[in-house]
Order: sequence, then C-alpha cells, then structure tokens
Amino acid sequence: MRSFASIIITLFSSALLLLAGCQDKTAPAKDVIQRFAGEGVPMELSLSMDKENGCDRFSYKVENGVLKLEGSSNMALCRAFYEYVRNMEAGINSWSGNRLELPSTLPDATSVEKVSPFKHHYYFNVVTYGYTLCYWDWERWEQEIDWMALHGIDMPLALVANEAITARVLKKLGLTDEEIYNYFVGPAHLPWMRLGNLSGIDSPLPESWHEDQIALQHRILDRMRSLGMKPVCPAFAGFLPKDILRIYPDAKLVETTWSGGFHNWILLTEDPLFPKIGKMFIEEWENEFGKGKYYLADPFNEMAIVLPPHGSRERYDMLAQFGQTVHESISQANPDAVWVKNGWMLGYSRHVWDYDSFSALYSKVPDDKALIIDMAEDYNYIHWKNQANWEFFKGFDNKQWIYSTIPNMGGKSAMTGILEFYANGGRLDALSSPNKGNLVGFGTAPEGIENNEVIYELISDAGWTADSLNLKEWLDNYTLCRYGKNDGHLEDYWNGITRSVYGPSPLCMAVPPRCFEERFLPDRLPFLRLDRAVRKGGSGNEGQSSVHHRPLLPGGTVCRRKDGAPDAAGLCRRRTGRQGQGRFSESHRERTRLEDRPDPQHPSQPQPAAMDRPGQVTRHLSRRGCLLRAQCKAHSDDLGTSGGRLFSPNMVRTEQGLLSPATERLVRQHRDRTALRLSCLGKGLGGEFRRTESRLRTIRQDEGSLGLDRTCQTDRYFVILFKPSFSTTWSTPGPRPD
Repeated sequence: MRSFASIIITLFSSALLLLAGCQDKTAPAKDVIQRFAGEGVPMELSLSMDKENGCDRFSYKVENGVLKLEGSSNMALCRAFYEYVRNMEAGINSWSGNRLELPSTLPDATSVEKVSPFKHHYYFNVVTYGYTLCYWDWERWEQEIDWMALHGIDMPLALVANEAITARVLKKLGLTDEEIYNYFVGPAHLPWMRLGNLSGIDSPLPESWHEDQIALQHRILDRMRSLGMKPVCPAFAGFLPKDILRIYPDAKLVETTWSGGFHNWILLTEDPLFPKIGKMFIEEWENEFGKGKYYLADPFNEMAIVLPPHGSRERYDMLAQFGQTVHESISQANPDAVWVKNGWMLGYSRHVWDYDSFSALYSKVPDDKALIIDMAEDYNYIHWKNQANWEFFKGFDNKQWIYSTIPNMGGKSAMTGILEFYANGGRLDALSSPNKGNLVGFGTAPEGIENNEVIYELISDAGWTADSLNLKEWLDNYTLCRYGKNDGHLEDYWNGITRSVYGPSPLCMAVPPRCFEERFLPDRLPFLRLDRAVRKGGSGNEGQSSVHHRPLLPGGTVCRRKDGAPDAAGLCRRRTGRQGQGRFSESHRERTRLEDRPDPQHPSQPQPAAMDRPGQVTRHLSRRGCLLRAQCKAHSDDLGTSGGRLFSPNMVRTEQGLLSPATERLVRQHRDRTALRLSCLGKGLGGEFRRTESRLRTIRQDEGSLGLDRTCQTDRYFVILFKPSFSTTWSTPGPRPD
C-alpha cells in the first residue's frame, strides 16, 4: 500500500510537471544545461523535430550570438548543446569535474544536424547498484542524470526501491516481516540478491530504508521521464525466500548456488504461482511509480542450471515455457510492456547457451515484446574470443537487441580498456553485419563507474554515429575540451598510453590473435621475448643478469645499473635478500634477456630475431632479477561450474618456472574450460607482493615454435602471466579440445 508521503510526493511532482508543460516543454533540458553552463549562454530551445524511424535527432546553429537548439526530445536538446561545446573545444562534463570556457559572444555558426543510428542508448549494469550507486542520495543522482542527458543516454537501468515493492508483494502473499527481513541483504549486496545469487547477508533492511528508497525513486523516475528517457525498471524473475513454502508447501522452489557457497531460491515457471507473483509485482510497481514500458527480469546469472541434455525435446520445451511465462507475467499486468534481459550468459556460458537453447527460450515471446542487452561484446572480442553474440545467435532470432560493452569489472579503478575497440570495434561490425537482425540500441554496462572517464566519453560519442571515429583526432579534441590546450607532452602521453593500458599491448593483454580484428592493431606490436642462458659456477657471476630493454612508452627512461647495463626503468633490480620458499641454489642461476619488437613509430631501432625456435622462448621463470616468482592456486572463473569453486585448495608451486605436475594436471583436466584461471600471489618486482592473474589461452605448435595462432585454433595451451610491466608465458602441451 502506498504511503501517505509517497502519494504527496507523486501529486506534487505531477503538479510541477503539468505546470512546466503549460509554460515551457523544454524546461527540463534548459535546467540540465544551466546546471552545467550557468545562465550566461544565450539560447533558444525547441522540440520542433520528430524522431526519424524511432531515433532521436537534433540540430544546432548560432545566429546573431544566440545558440539555437532543436531536438526530438529534451535529452536530444541536451546532447545538442554538449556536442556544440565539444565541437567548439570549449569544455567537458565529467565525474571528476567540469570545464566550460565559451566566448562571451558566440560566433555565428551554420546549422549542424545529427540523427542517432540507434533508438535506444542504454546505461548501467545490475551490479553498478552495488559497486557504485547503492548509497547515492538525490544530489548525486541529479548529477548523474544530467551527465546521461548531456552524453545522449536515454535508457538507464532504474532499480532503486526494488526491495520495497518486493516486500509489499511478499507481505500480500502472507510472509511475515521477520521472514522478509531475513531474506533481504545489505545495500551493497542487493544486485546479487536481485540476480538470484545470494540472500540473507547483512540483513535486515530497515523499513526506513524502503521509505527513503521509494521517495528517491520517485524523483529519479520523474526526472528521467521529463527528459524523454525510457528507464528500465525491475520485474519478478522468480527469486523468493524459502519461507514461501510455509504458505505454499507444494511450490516448485529450487535452491540456487553461486560462487561455491552463496544461495537463493527460484520458483520454477511451471508453477502457477510464478505468473501470479509476476503480475502482482508489476501492478504494485506501477501503482507506486506509474506505468512503465521496459522491465528487467534476469533469471540465469552465473548459476549452476539443471537443464535436460542438449538436443533433447525436454530441454527446449522447458526453456520455451520459461520464456513464455516470464513474458506473460509482465504482459498480464501491462500489455504494452517489454521484457528486458541481460545477455551476459550468452557469451559467458556458451556451454549452456547454444543457439538452440537461446532460440527455445524466446520461441514463444513476440519479437516486439523482448529486448536483449548484448552487454559484453568487448569480452567476446578481446577476452573470450568466442565470436560476436549476434553472429553466433543468428541475429537473436529477430528479437530486439542492444549492442553493449562492460568497460569495468568489479568497480576497479585501474586505467584499462582498448580505446580503438570502444571507438569502432564491434559497433561497426554490428551495424554492417548481415546478422544484425533487429538492432535497436547501443550502450554500455560498466559494473562500476567514476573511473576511466576517457572511455565513457568515447563510448557516448560512438553511440551517436554510424561512421568510424579517428581515434587520434578524437583524442586531440578530448584533450582540448578537458584541459584547454594540447602540447607535445600530452600528445606523447596519448601516443604511449594507447599502446599500453589503453591499447592492445603486452602490458595489458599479451599478443592478441586474429579473433580481435587486425584493423585495430598496429603492424608490429611490441612484445617481450625471453631467452634463457643458465650459468653455473662461482658466486661472483651468479647474481648477474643481462637485460636489454627499450621502454615501450615514448619518452620513457631506461635506468642503468652500476655495471652500465640498462635496468628497464628500474624493473629488473637484483634481489639479494631472502625470496621465500623455492630459492635457486647457489650453483644454479638463470639469466634472461628481454627485448621487444619496434613499433611503427620507431622504425629505425634494430629488430630482434623472430620467435621461431623453441630455445628462444624460455619456459623457465627466474626467481630473481626481472621475473616474478609465483605461487599459484587454481580456481574456475565461474564458467561451466557453480561459480568460483576452488578446484584445488592447496598452493601449487612452480618448479624452476615450469608448470608443476599438479598445475599441469589441472590445466589438462579443465582444458575445455576457456576461463580456467591461475590466481597468483608472488614475490613481485621491487620486493612487493602483487596479485596477478593468468588466463588460459590457446596457441598452436608450428615447427616447435610458441608462435601466435592467428586463426584461434589450438594444438597447445599456454598460460599468460600478467605482470605490472610485462607478460610472459608458461607453456604446456595438451591435446586439442573438442
């Protein structure tokens, strides 16, 4: 039942919107622009444009010092103003701060018009509500909605107050307050409860939390709708507390398992209680927040799913019923509603979701009543290398879908992301693919935000064009907009960083195969080569290492040791102190030589010999000098298992750099799982402990080489050890997977 306070808020908000509508329909856009630019910019705003095939459009021009903006929605007007500012190289709107320096008198400018190639511009991930958004107040939400509008985003995920509505439904079903409170989790864990991964952690949520969230969601949805946005709201995905069995003892409730030890419970769709609860949820939501159109129900997130075998009629009938019931549980309450579902599992769990299984799930859902967020194409292209989802699933059987990426995992703040991919990458492939099907949107679904701002600026621009973006020119404009000038130092910085953490380089991703389109790679990628030479004998020579290294970043510095040899910017200091278990004996040391291939910008530097002999790539890792000694434990990466289950509780130590027998057996045992990962905690460079991760990749054996397999076939496995400044490989033979 709606609280008195929420009714007053709704009536007050509706009155304000009605009054604003009578006075100025562009007021929401004008307010956003003025919060960014102040009131000193002479402007005229008009909603005189119609959408083109459902896609927003806008235009801007300057006449007699007045900026004239036209658009098909208030969001489009905000985007028009922001593009004008960016094209003037006058400012930027970002999480870390804003800059705006428009001239006091705007110079006249001819009209510029733009039409988005996409109907929808999607934003957020379910888990963003845990990593970043869970404690936001209205002031912070207002800033983010302004950021969305200026960046042309019109379909944000809006999940605030989900639990408040869930609690009402559960009470109507007969559950007690204590049973509900024991089921819920603390605010930071809510996304994973919503996804059916866990329950009962850091509970209870107090009633005051629900009241505050309802009041906050009213303000969020009202502001989004006033700007012409289409928020995606929550629906019932089947997850319930097990105490529902007290009231419905025959309910077909199944316990879910996630990451080895977390649990929830899902109601099977064959139970008639499922559509009843689903309808109740939508009705309760719309009674509180008004009618919506897009509703997210995501029942298959990284959980162990018990399904009949592939190819069986039982499997496809079960999935067809599941999809039909979820859709009908929403449409019975709102016939105009669209079921939205995240597509994470389509790339992440291909061993479960083959094309026939996907097709069965949606076989009884009308094409215009389903929307798939293809949310991780950067992972398909760069990490999993398992083909774009729209190709693998044949255009998603003509269901509506949105191209999306996940530039951030786990709210990490490290600088990372291949800018060229986010500029062009899969977006251009999707737009030109014969299998693009009913592609209706473009977006991004970061798990955490307020980091790597250049990536999100780039993604938002890419979503408003069907053309290729010239990354260098774009970065020049970004630099001028953000910093006000662009000198040689900044240019050197971008040249370097787009070849390291913001580019396909061994500093961040090892040598990439052709699965990542070659047009995104320079002709010659710098990579590190390891040559082995074992020296025995006197102690005078035992600790020495010969290192040859040219810095990968332009303008970098090569430090030198006392003997005059380059020290790779200090990366290869000799460690003479105690190294822990597994030290080399006094009579057996290793020397390593590191080189890299020259990049196209430095063609005059000598080229090392190609890596075409087995002896030229060591399978030994020095426990001193330049290389990291690692102790590793292996676990799954949530693919094809119940998630995160520890395969071996014991630490597996490498022997003289070779994979130990235990690790080698582990790799062989799980060779069909492309997400097998070695997480290592080792004595790192500079004497510091650093956590590194190794991911199973594939290469082929060609005349004994460990060379790159550019067709992504595999006769051999190798593990890539990511280090703070370079990558190396551990190789182990293995039979070809099926």
